[in-house]
Amino acid sequence: MTVRRIVANIGTQDAAAAKRFYQDVLGLDVLMDQGWIVTCGSDERMQVQISFMAQGGSGTPVPDLSIEVDDVEAALDAMKAAGFAIEYGPVDEPWGVRRFYVRDPFGRLVNILSHR
Repeated sequence: MTVRRIVANIGTQDAAAAKRFYQDVLGLDVLMDQGWIVTCGSDERMQVQISFMAQGGSGTPVPDLSIEVDDVEAALDAMKAAGFAIEYGPVDEPWGVRRFYVRDPFGRLVNILSHR
């Protein structure tokens, strides 16, 4: 057996808020919209990963989601322009990533990162 995909599911009654954060700000495409479920994604090829953490690194809380982007500064600027408060960073971490934390509209702590 091979795991082909891992999907994060976030409960909400406000799909418009999801589209604003994940589509408008982060640039994901809406792959499916059935009214009760909106799935955002990308054509990018991604590794299947799931992390189990005692802390978020550098003494931070464990994030609910980690999203790797090609340009963390552009993502940071887009989050700020959209009015989302940055909760940590941006910072260059000793394990080779530059990252920041932001909360999505549903209160999920999201780790936005790029490898240096």
